[in-house]
Amino acid sequence: MRVIALAISIAVLQVAQSLPPTDDQQFAQFGTYLESLRRQAGIPGMAAVIVGENDVAWQRSFGQQDVERGMPARTDSLFALDTTTQVFTATLVLRCVEQGKLSLDDPIGRYDAGSADPGTTIGQILTHTSGTPNNLTFAYRPERLESLKAAVESCAGVPYRETLGLTLEQMGMMDSLPGLDILQIPRSASGFPDARETGRYTGLLDRVATPYTVDALGHSSPSRYSATTLTPATGLISTALDYAKFDLAIRKAIMLGADTVAAAWRPPLGRNGQPLPHGIGWFVQPYNGETIVWQFGLSDNTSSSLVITVPGRRFSLILLANSDGLARSFGLASGDVTVSPFGRLFLGSFVR
Repeated sequence: MRVIALAISIAVLQVAQSLPPTDDQQFAQFGTYLESLRRQAGIPGMAAVIVGENDVAWQRSFGQQDVERGMPARTDSLFALDTTTQVFTATLVLRCVEQGKLSLDDPIGRYDAGSADPGTTIGQILTHTSGTPNNLTFAYRPERLESLKAAVESCAGVPYRETLGLTLEQMGMMDSLPGLDILQIPRSASGFPDARETGRYTGLLDRVATPYTVDALGHSSPSRYSATTLTPATGLISTALDYAKFDLAIRKAIMLGADTVAAAWRPPLGRNGQPLPHGIGWFVQPYNGETIVWQFGLSDNTSSSLVITVPGRRFSLILLANSDGLARSFGLASGDVTVSPFGRLFLGSFVR
């Protein structure tokens, strides 16, 4: 089964490499190959969006968001972002840095007295690094981001979830949920969520894709979301089209200054002087003369996501799925997006 899948993936990539420059035909062929990969991965439902310089350039949905009810997936279906949530946390932190309220060099113990490693800096948490500035090492540990909740709250003066919820509204991301349990939390001192927000969130909860476990034979069965609350590392629920708004807000320097984004997308160096895999909130790596900025989300047996940005070409890919098939088997935590057949297809099709 694995040999057959690998052979198909290689064939798909070889065809993709012969595609003409980006046009409607290329997008259509890309969608065809993407559907082939989705079926190989056993993903019940998936949404895909390619964001151009100023707007969505292409969008397509695949499969079903609820198999039992026969509901097709849509590009405005809500999916769990899982650990892709961390790019939003990075954005909140970097905005506080721009305002002079936080520093990436601040030890996290200044804000989180209960941190297991209080001497670790905010910057190290966001880059998944440890050690001294001259001897940094990389280890992908999203659980460390939990301490950033206290730092963001110190900066904003309101709960982390409220800060993110209001930020989503500022970007026009009205189809996004700051946690599946958003209706179960007490209203904050400042009134979040208010009646208007509660009504909107109620409607959105009915549109969340059903998560699935997929066995070795490709048979799917309904699962349960393991991340039911919002944390700095996981728990955000969104749509591919809503994420496109965030992508544009970052690339067009609306949410953060251009210099801040450039610094976030510049990975730190290890002791050998070579770039480490992760920048501030995003993985960063070279590919065919371009800088590739990306992140993935994964919750075993429930959901997955993959977002890839090519800053030099001014476009991005957004993939959201209701199983773990976008990420589980590929070892993406090592920091190489080309180990993913989905990543290889996109890069081989559009970054040549």
